Amino acid sequence: MLEKRKGEKIHIRDIEISTYTCDVEGIIVEGILKDDRLTPYYTIMGESKPPSTIHHMIIRMLVNGQPLTIQDIEVEMPCSPREQCRETMEFLNSIKGMTISSGFTEKVKKTIGGNKGCAHLTTLVISMAAAAVQGFWSYYARKPISSDKVSLGIIKQHLVDTCWLWRKEGPFITTFNELSNKS
Repeated sequence: MLEKRKGEKIHIRDIEISTYTCDVEGIIVEGILKDDRLTPYYTIMGESKPPSTIHHMIIRMLVNGQPLTIQDIEVEMPCSPREQCRETMEFLNSIKGMTISSGFTEKVKKTIGGNKGCAHLTTLVISMAAAAVQGFWSYYARKPISSDKVSLGIIKQHLVDTCWLWRKEGPFITTFNELSNKS
């Protein structure tokens, strides 16, 4: 059992994603990525460093609409291993207007991945997309959801074939289709 084989903890990566209501229509999705090295270490340049936070990055996105669209974005880097890392913050402006729908991950990687951005910011944006969908549902589920708000198109776009439960031929989609046909 791997649990019993664990030794000293040497690194922690925390990703926290929260969704907030906003003063305009839509939601604000905030993602925080933090990497902590828990033991002394050497950088790739040979510098000796004490245990410390090596990445602390924050992204906030204003998301709204159908399909869900990134309407605004802001980035902070309270901590990064190199000053040059901060140059990548402005690159995220290029995903404004991008829809969070099928193919989002590939579009993000193509737009800000690899040498076009920061691997950690890219990871955080991709993680935030799935959370944005959940946050959007939480935003609308605060009150009873009328059938005109939940169309088959929205279900297909965000739920169908995303997991075993929501598979196209599964009982949830079948039931939803039956209910949609009755109304």
